[in-house]
Amino acid sequence: MSTPALDVEAVAAFLQAAELSSFTRAAEALGSTQSLVSTRIKRLETTLGKLLLQRHPRLVRLTSEGERFLPAARAFLAAHSRALAAFSEAPERIAIGISEQAAGADVPALLARLAARDPDLIVNLRIEPSSQLEAAYEAGDLDAVLVRRIGAGKTGEVLREDNLGWFASPDLPRRGDSPLPLISLVSECRLRQHAIAALDRRAIGWREAFIGGGMAAVQAALAGGFGVAALATRVAPPGAVDIGADWGLPPLGRSHVVLRSNAATPRGRAFVRELAAAFRN
Repeated sequence: MSTPALDVEAVAAFLQAAELSSFTRAAEALGSTQSLVSTRIKRLETTLGKLLLQRHPRLVRLTSEGERFLPAARAFLAAHSRALAAFSEAPERIAIGISEQAAGADVPALLARLAARDPDLIVNLRIEPSSQLEAAYEAGDLDAVLVRRIGAGKTGEVLREDNLGWFASPDLPRRGDSPLPLISLVSECRLRQHAIAALDRRAIGWREAFIGGGMAAVQAALAGGFGVAALATRVAPPGAVDIGADWGLPPLGRSHVVLRSNAATPRGRAFVRELAAAFRN
C-alpha cells in the first residue's frame, strides 16, 4: 500500500485553525474562505484517517489525535518553507510595532510562532507605548503597528473591542482613605493617562506604587500585591480581579485594539494578515 501524501495547503489550514481556534480566523490568516479551510481540513483528516479537530458552533478544539499531529504539522510546514527558500533571493525584512497594552506579555512567543511560517522573513520588532508606535508608523519607520486606542483616533482596522478595569491581587487590602497605589507602564502609556484622568475627575487620591518597563513586570507587581493597575480585561494576568466597583473607582469604559499597516510586499502582507487574525475577536 502506498503512503498517502500530505497536502501543504491542507496542513497549513489545520495549523491555523488549531492555533486560532476558529475556521473564520484561519481563513483570514490564509487569505482564503471558511468553507475552503473546512474542506481542506476534512481532506487532511481523510488522508490521515484521524479526526484532528472538534467542531463547535463558536470554537474549534484539538482532539487527542490533533494534539499528536500538531508538532509534526509545524515541522512539515517549516521544512516546506526551507525547501522553497533554497532558491529564494535575499531575506526580506518587515518592521513591526506592538503595544504590550494591546497584546499582553506573550508578544515574543506569538511573533516567534508567526515568523516560523517564513524563516527568511526577518522581523524587526519594537515594543513601545501606542503613542510612540503610531508616531513611528506615520514617520515611515514601521511597516505595521498594533496599538490600543481609547476614544477616537486616526485610520486603522479595529481588530477587537475590550473592556477596561481596575485589577489587583485578591489579597490586596483596601486602606481607607489612603491614596490608591497605582501600578502602570511608562508615563507615555495612553491607558495610564486615561486612568489617572478618571481618578482626578473624581478627586480620588493616588500614588505611584510601581512603574514597569514591560507588561511582564506589571503583572509581577500585581501578583506581588504592589497595588492596582488599569488594564484591558483580555491582558489582565490570571488570578487578578477587577476591584473597581467594590472600591468605588470610576469606570474606564472600553478600548480598541487597532492595526495600521502599509506592508507593501506579498510576504509582508501575509505576515500582517496572520498577525491580525491572532488578535481579532
